[in-house]
Amino acid sequence: MNLSIVIPCYNEERNIRAGALEKVTDYLKYQSFSWEVLIVDDGSTDQSSLIVQKFIQKHPGFSLIKNPHQGKAATVITGMLKAKGDYILFCDLDQATPITELEKFLPWTQKEVDVIIGSRKTVRQGAPFSRILMARGFIFLRTMILGLGSITDTQCGFKVFKKEAAAALFNKLRLFKEMRKVDGSMVTAGFDTEILYLAKKLKFQIKEIPVNWHYVETRRVNPLKDSWYGFWDLVKISINNLRGLYD
Repeated sequence: MNLSIVIPCYNEERNIRAGALEKVTDYLKYQSFSWEVLIVDDGSTDQSSLIVQKFIQKHPGFSLIKNPHQGKAATVITGMLKAKGDYILFCDLDQATPITELEKFLPWTQKEVDVIIGSRKTVRQGAPFSRILMARGFIFLRTMILGLGSITDTQCGFKVFKKEAAAALFNKLRLFKEMRKVDGSMVTAGFDTEILYLAKKLKFQIKEIPVNWHYVETRRVNPLKDSWYGFWDLVKISINNLRGLYD
């Protein structure tokens, strides 16, 4: 198997200095399959890009892609469409879901599964009450609006795609079809939801696997603003579907 790993990066200096990338390379160097790691920088304003450049000079297999600041969705899309692996994982740099959880996914790459997603189920270890409340509210809304009740956790940032599935899905996204510069951090629930909604509509086989996850403190989530954006994204996905944009 040839695996690509796409890691979005926006102002991750603290996590990089804390050894997040070393955890990735320490796991991969013992694997029998070939791999590449694409770190996609989302126009970071701290030292993230410089530190990553120094890291990849000493670690073959790692590469850096520089994007203008467009938000996490655009960053992941860039990496997913440039990845060359037979299977492509995208995961968060902060290692909230440790890279070692990939072990649970590997057996399913030998089966007729197109999309393998990590699931925290109802467990949000270490997360503040506001984040738990947001998650439960979003589960209710996505079930009511899009009928995605069969998927427990659409938002876990640890997902593996067959190359063919990735090409079909990431080229067909509508919410983020036009890449635009944004101000500050931008994380929207609609990105992961649209991917999985499309996967189900296009009849790709999806496997959800429980993973270990621990909340990593961040200042990037605004409960009120992000909840509103998440709800509006669900509405837009539903409208896109009614307009036949996903056919």
